[in-house]
Amino acid sequence: MQPVPEDVTALRRFNRYFTRRIGALDDRYLGQDRPLGEARLLFEIAESRTGVPLRDLRTRLGLDAGYLSRMVKALEAQGLVRLGRHPEDSRMRTVEPTDAGRDEVTEQNRRADVLVSGLLRGLAPDQRLRLTDAVATAQRLLRLAAVTVVPVDARTADARACLDAYAADLDARFPEGFDPADLVGPGEVSGDAGAFLVAYEEGRPVGCGALRRTEPGVGEIKHVWVHADARRLGLARRLLDALEAEAAARGLAVVRLDTHPALTEARTMYERAGYTEIPAYSDHVYAGHWFEKRLPGV
Repeated sequence: MQPVPEDVTALRRFNRYFTRRIGALDDRYLGQDRPLGEARLLFEIAESRTGVPLRDLRTRLGLDAGYLSRMVKALEAQGLVRLGRHPEDSRMRTVEPTDAGRDEVTEQNRRADVLVSGLLRGLAPDQRLRLTDAVATAQRLLRLAAVTVVPVDARTADARACLDAYAADLDARFPEGFDPADLVGPGEVSGDAGAFLVAYEEGRPVGCGALRRTEPGVGEIKHVWVHADARRLGLARRLLDALEAEAAARGLAVVRLDTHPALTEARTMYERAGYTEIPAYSDHVYAGHWFEKRLPGV
């Protein structure tokens, strides 16, 4: 669903105010002798105790390779970072902070704390709490908005890595453990038989879900999983919505799923998403609850 113009305008208005208020438009961010882009890059480099690959920085910060290279060279010329090679792959360039670079980041953090403290000083304690809660909510939703959910071949390394992590999570949570042999095979969720979706955050797979056709007009959703680092964002619900959209696009009128009694949060999500508990439709060994949902417009 496309956002309404009012939402776009509101977010852009906030972005303009916030960037001006924190001094992002100043060539001397926080009064130091560099713009925000260089300051943020130096901060990211200093966060790593060892050399960080330039490739990872490009992905993490969403920077053009040429622009990143120019900024790194500028920081190197000032003695704030040093370039090197990855110890396990000499083709991969890395960058790490010098002592001078670490000192500047320490000062950068001190000045940033002073700036934020000054902003918060103008608010009453309850207003500060409301602001920090709102910022946390904004960060969570912006992270979720930046995640991409795409169909992939279930035989790919990312798909298998997600399923392996999913199996490990269930093995830890189920009293009886979990047998990976219960996972869907690639042929069950490929082509006309179904689909496999992977969620990516900054190029890293952080979630998955599968859809398989079980009978004419009926599909089954399997293996909805989210990495621990990406939980509480609403990503599981987004994956569920994407799987339902995939089912509808395939002409399936009904989707079903089951879940283990230990996964109470999953049952809550399914009920909130409009699923109705039904009698068992399979003898799945790990199932204790079975659900169904009729898709609108199919």
